[in-house]
Amino acid sequence: MTHTSDTSWPPPISAVTLFAEDLDATKRFYTEVFGLPVTYENENSAVFEFGGTLINLLRVTRADELIGPARVAAPEAGSRMQFTLTVEDVDAKCAELVARGVTLLNGPMDRPWGIRTACFSDPAGHVWEIAS
Repeated sequence: MTHTSDTSWPPPISAVTLFAEDLDATKRFYTEVFGLPVTYENENSAVFEFGGTLINLLRVTRADELIGPARVAAPEAGSRMQFTLTVEDVDAKCAELVARGVTLLNGPMDRPWGIRTACFSDPAGHVWEIAS
């Protein structure tokens, strides 16, 4: 395989689609916890903009047509990814999140590689980390 110097590949990630069993609860979580407006929505999805990246919450019953023949895993199968948001002060952001009703999965804690982190999940089980 030959390596090319195509600087247009890979492009930035433009959108991430997350599957949600309870679209209404997950949409409410993103609105209340992140304080974001819905950029676009219909009966099966709600889209939020995180900087230049769109997070599309998709009703899980519509996921098969999007990713088939791959299978959609149940939330109980465990997490296989996390999203990281960089913040100035992890402890202050954790206090703010807890005041908004968020239950932390872990942290705040100092990691051996030199950053402070904490994690929480949305109602569909997607894990978010805040780090500084």
